[in-house]
Amino acid sequence: MILAIANQKGGVGKTTTAINLAAAFAKKGKKTLLLDLDPQSNSSITFLDIHSLQKTVFDVLMESGVGFRDIIQQTSLLHLDVAPAKISLAKLESNLIGEFDAPFRLKDKLDAVRKDYDFVIIDTPPTLGLITVNALVACTHLLIPIQSSYFALEGTDDLLETVERVKARPNPDLKVLGVLITLHDKRTVLAKDIHKQIKNVFGPKVFKTVISKNVRLEESPAYKESIFSFAPHSSGAVEYFKLSDEVLDRV
Repeated sequence: MILAIANQKGGVGKTTTAINLAAAFAKKGKKTLLLDLDPQSNSSITFLDIHSLQKTVFDVLMESGVGFRDIIQQTSLLHLDVAPAKISLAKLESNLIGEFDAPFRLKDKLDAVRKDYDFVIIDTPPTLGLITVNALVACTHLLIPIQSSYFALEGTDDLLETVERVKARPNPDLKVLGVLITLHDKRTVLAKDIHKQIKNVFGPKVFKTVISKNVRLEESPAYKESIFSFAPHSSGAVEYFKLSDEVLDRV
């Protein structure tokens, strides 16, 4: 399974979800690759010292002689590897202008290692540009995190339109696995109303698990840990483990 986590809005919990869902699968004994496609590199920084890396995802996508096996790094968490990114990934789109195979670069390179893993989790940037399109072309499933806030649904039409265009030709087997409500504050009336709105729009695609607004989740990357090692008894750890169960039930 190759699961892309995408939403062109920033601050909706994409990276937090990528990090902790990947860690949850690893804890279950699933061989997991966390593939960082965000130039901000936060997924990579959580587990690795990226400054010492010579090659990253950018090099894999740009150079014919570099493959994922050349860049994949083991983490301290058993069963979890990372394909790291650096800020250089931001140059990818301008470098691939006019290249006929630009949307397929990730898929073509990932084919060589996908059978090495039970799960590949792709963290994407907050845009609908070529990097995200590469993720949608390469993945088998899509998870859409949506923040429990007033502007929650803004922009989701654009994402779903892009998904349909990708399904129409380059990746007809792409499935929307589900919609995840994040940063939810159940104490507020507004959050409850937004929750209902999201369920009205997406129906059964909405995961039963809701990720609460949680200080521990915000702190854990600063300590280079997933929520399961940083605060294993926190609500964030419980919720992301439940989410991993739901994902497994849906595939």
